[in-house]
Amino acid sequence: MEATRTFTDKILLVVKGIAMGAANKVPGVSGGVVAFVAGFYEEFIYSLQKFNTKALLLIVNGRFRSFLQYINYKFICLLILGMIISYFSVSKILDYLILKFEIYVWATFFGMILGSIYYLSKDFNLKSKSQILFMTLGAVCGLLISILDPATQNDNLWFVLLCGFVSVSGMTLPGLSGSFLLILMGNYVLLLVDSVNALYDTIAEIVQWDFSFTDNTQRLHLLKILGVFTAGSILGLVSISHVLGYVLKRFRDITFATIIGFITGSLGVVWPWKEKILDRNNAGEILYDSNNQPIIKNYRRFWPDFDTSSTYMAIFFILIGVSIILFLVWYDKRNKTKRHA
Repeated sequence: MEATRTFTDKILLVVKGIAMGAANKVPGVSGGVVAFVAGFYEEFIYSLQKFNTKALLLIVNGRFRSFLQYINYKFICLLILGMIISYFSVSKILDYLILKFEIYVWATFFGMILGSIYYLSKDFNLKSKSQILFMTLGAVCGLLISILDPATQNDNLWFVLLCGFVSVSGMTLPGLSGSFLLILMGNYVLLLVDSVNALYDTIAEIVQWDFSFTDNTQRLHLLKILGVFTAGSILGLVSISHVLGYVLKRFRDITFATIIGFITGSLGVVWPWKEKILDRNNAGEILYDSNNQPIIKNYRRFWPDFDTSSTYMAIFFILIGVSIILFLVWYDKRNKTKRHA
């Protein structure tokens, strides 16, 4: 598989990793959708399945080269590289854009999901009532998740481990947003804002040869939380991929129907026209995160007002989102045609 991957393919795979990482950061958007639409979802799942007892035995026996080949390491490493680049660059830009141009960012993602649904549905033939049933169940589940009220923050390490396990579903299950699930579990700010900022600040201090953070109890606690969360994410990524690999192999059409349903249901989460419901303490005061930004508890969705210019601008950005997906699909198909010519 790697022998046929050109330098351009590798660069594109890094770019796809960047897109996947950025999507995972935004509540309501699933990195799995990127993998699904970009055409590497099944390779992604089957590569993760390679982290099994056979891989462990190869390491124990010192056969490191065989281990790397077995796990499809070039593919995995290029994707991870893209996600790391995204986490410290594109996702930061997205945070800024959501803060300044929120409705247009949501509109773009809404359009991208619409484009993904169109692309996936036009090549997918519903062959049975069971497929229709699972597609409907997927859509209903996606919509129900979008209207649930979030829990309160919990920094218990066992719960943080569970958060890591659950949130990684956004990478493996298209349509289920790991970030939004963290909001529902009450730990989005703790795990994807405060802990990540703690890591960023720590790295910046180490580069400057400043180790004063070792005396900062709060910083060390956040780093411990991030470590446990990462461990839970890795555990979830590997275990969920084995389950998905099994169902993809034996129930491929039903699985794809459910995934399309999930993606359709996720439109409720990224609906552009919504009002923030801010988190407050018992005294009614607004709570803020470590960046001094108000913590969003949930959203109240409403129909757009067609008497305002912002509505038509949002519709324009929805069309841009659709166009982005269709262009990426066309570009990917053109490259595949050239390679097989």
